[in-house]
Parts: sequence; C-alpha cells; structure tokens
Amino acid sequence: MAAGLIPEGYVDERSIKDVRADELIGYGQCHFFAGIGGWPLALRMAGWPDDREVWSGSCPCQPYSVASVAHGGAQGQSDSRHLWPSFCDLIRKRKPPIVLGEQVASAIGWGWWDEAALDLEGEGYACGAAVLRADFLGAEHQRKRLLWVADARSQGREGHQPINGISLTTSAPFPEYGDPLADARRAMDGDYSDLLHCDGLSVQLERYAAHGYGNAVVPQVAKAFIEAVMETTP
Repeated sequence: MAAGLIPEGYVDERSIKDVRADELIGYGQCHFFAGIGGWPLALRMAGWPDDREVWSGSCPCQPYSVASVAHGGAQGQSDSRHLWPSFCDLIRKRKPPIVLGEQVASAIGWGWWDEAALDLEGEGYACGAAVLRADFLGAEHQRKRLLWVADARSQGREGHQPINGISLTTSAPFPEYGDPLADARRAMDGDYSDLLHCDGLSVQLERYAAHGYGNAVVPQVAKAFIEAVMETTP
C-alpha cells in the first residue's frame, strides 16, 4: 500500500473465523487469506478498477498440500485449517458479485473444488475453474494451482457435476523445467532486488530467507485468469 502497488485498505489480522459479515459492509474489495497481496496486485495488473467490487480468497492449502508431509501429511477436510466453510459463510451472507480464488491443484483429489462449487452454485453463482502453471507464462517452475471464479450475475448451472475419473500419466508434460529456483538463487545470499512474487523458492528458503515471497498466488498467472474472467463478465 505504501508503494502504491495495491489499493489503500484496512488490514485485519484476525482469523477469518472471527470476522462477522456485518463488519464487511461498505468495503468494495475484500481479500481473504491475502498474504503478500497477490490478488489485489494481479487485479491491478489486469486493469480491474480499484472501485469495482470483488472478493478474493486463497484458502489455506496445508490440508491438501504435499508440503504438509513434514507435519504429518495432508488431512483434507478433517484438518482444522480447512477454512472454506468460514469463507463460504461470509460469501453466503454478503453476496459479492464476483469472487476469485486459488488453491493447490492436489486439493481437487480431495473433493475441495466439488465442495466449493456445490456450495457456490447453491447460492446462485455460476462457477468456473482452471488449473494453471507458472511456466505457461515463462517461469522456470511449475507451481500448478487451481484458479476459480464465482459470478453471482450469471445464470448458474443446474448442479455441479464432479469429475468421476481423470487420466494419469507418469511422463512429464515438458522435457525439462530448468532451474527450479529461476532467478531467485541470489536471495539465499540476501539479495532480493530482482525477486518476483512466487519465484519458485524451496520451502526452507520461503520461510527463512525470502519471508514468504514464494508462498502465495503467482500474480502474473492470476492476471491472465482475471483477464479471461473480464472477457466474460463485463
């Protein structure tokens, strides 16, 4: 905010479980689980006006992420960090016109998107989602993420149909991914000058050196997704 990269706003550090729907009255943009502000940055990059109403939320990925192996493994919806119900409750009560979100792709196998889409369509939202990778925009790492949108102004589909089966392959879709750290290796020496948001850092580097830069939505990928949304939601 101080640098003028994202809109001015109020930063609430409480758990989403403690946020009441009536406290959100008067706010045009609400970004939950905002981290380093990847969603508001991506919205600006895509040309989304600051005064156009939108919500975003990247629910915690730990219940579904392979990175949770060091902490007992992914536990799915039984994990206390499965906070979609809390986010959905606020959406249900405030009915924002557009909601954008992101989750790790592995959450699909746990039925996370089935649950979220069913809930949203039950509230009259039309939903769409895509799994996108950072390297489709030139990054040298995959970082597959499920990006989704819910539009309250469109006619919803008559029931979300979960995928009953998907084809699996043991071969990589690309022959090589290059340096998984991309241009971020200098960060290990304390030089963050050219470090991009989500530049493919290791978990250790994210936590102890880069202060969370790697643990967030990729704004460039979110920008491309938002641009596609804007084409269909004028």
